[in-house]
Amino acid sequence: MCGIVGLHLREPSLEPRLGELLAAMLGQVVERGPDSAGVAVYGDPRLSPPGRTVVSLLGTSVAEVAEALPGVTAYEADATTVVHASIDALKATLPGATVIGSGEGFAVLKGTGNPAELASSFGLADVTGWQGVGHTRMATESAVTPEGAHPFSVGPGQCLVHNGSFANHATIRRELRAQGVEFDSENDSEVGARFVAHQLAQGAELEKALKLLCERFDGFYTLLVSTGDSFAVVRDAIACKPALVAETDAWVAMASEYRALDVLPGIEHARIFEPEPEEVYVWRR
Repeated sequence: MCGIVGLHLREPSLEPRLGELLAAMLGQVVERGPDSAGVAVYGDPRLSPPGRTVVSLLGTSVAEVAEALPGVTAYEADATTVVHASIDALKATLPGATVIGSGEGFAVLKGTGNPAELASSFGLADVTGWQGVGHTRMATESAVTPEGAHPFSVGPGQCLVHNGSFANHATIRRELRAQGVEFDSENDSEVGARFVAHQLAQGAELEKALKLLCERFDGFYTLLVSTGDSFAVVRDAIACKPALVAETDAWVAMASEYRALDVLPGIEHARIFEPEPEEVYVWRR
């Protein structure tokens, strides 16, 4: 059992409140995943200045970044260090660090412990932007580490959060490794993220990539996938993992429980529905 929340803003006047609203949503699903948490936020000018490459790292610190790359801007948020530098430069100078997100216009923050406390240590309530996804984890398939926390971001600007488990993840991991795909953890959710990123890198649209995932993966899952311009939800054929979507003219939101949607402005006027099994829902900026 894990908790998923996501918010895609259509109304620019709400962008200063993105982090505030996402933190409130995350706080409503703490009990679903008390082990660890993570968020991905799109459009915050401090974390991800326009036109700058942003890399989120585990296993390093602001001090170590400053020593390795003098003059490079970096921010520390719990276990995560967000750096404004090229991924090649960081891999060359900080080979022991793990990349948990890279691209323009977004940043990934992860940590272990109580999700509400992590949101505070991330400074999430002060974040601005146009889209955010969050996850609270109850570990079942791998150890409780920052690396095992969601979101899994393995393609430029792409994130995946998952509630459930993939039964055949070991088989698909072997197949992807044979095609040159590298992995950072033994988490089954990372396999889903790598599969989607691999399909997108080969030219598939997001909807097609998620349909292929439904065809190839066995198990139970609700997935929320975000990119630099998209916000998508899909569930498995049985759809036993909870998911609700709420939509207004101002925003689209998804959560594991209604109480996480109830904190949003205008929820009383929203169209609320449960996603159908194996139907891919995509909203674009």
